[in-house]
Amino acid sequence: QVQVVESGGGLVQPGDSLTLSCTASGGIFGIRTVEWYRQAPGEQRELVATITSGGILNYADSVKGRFTISRDDAKNTVYLQMNSLKPEDTAVYYCHAEFGPSQWEDSVFDSWGQGTRVTVSS
Repeated sequence: QVQVVESGGGLVQPGDSLTLSCTASGGIFGIRTVEWYRQAPGEQRELVATITSGGILNYADSVKGRFTISRDDAKNTVYLQMNSLKPEDTAVYYCHAEFGPSQWEDSVFDSWGQGTRVTVSS
């Protein structure tokens, strides 16, 4: 069964670090591109970081130099390491995963996690 589950959120102070995890399962299909989004209260959902199955990385300008996305395919897990956290990073963070038979074909389907809440406050 297809599942995407985030974990690692919590309450931290400005300047602290936090690492989020996204564990994904696509049934018979492998994990392809994975994205981290975030949504602050009353705001639209924002794309934060992307990692492809080939290891290509992309970041939103607001997090460049502070956040790092990585993946451990053996554990079916993608991480978002967040450093130098700011109050404006406060949001619910969502993992979005695409699945497909191989990197040589288009993804068959995608799925969203339930989100994990990050609060940065003094």
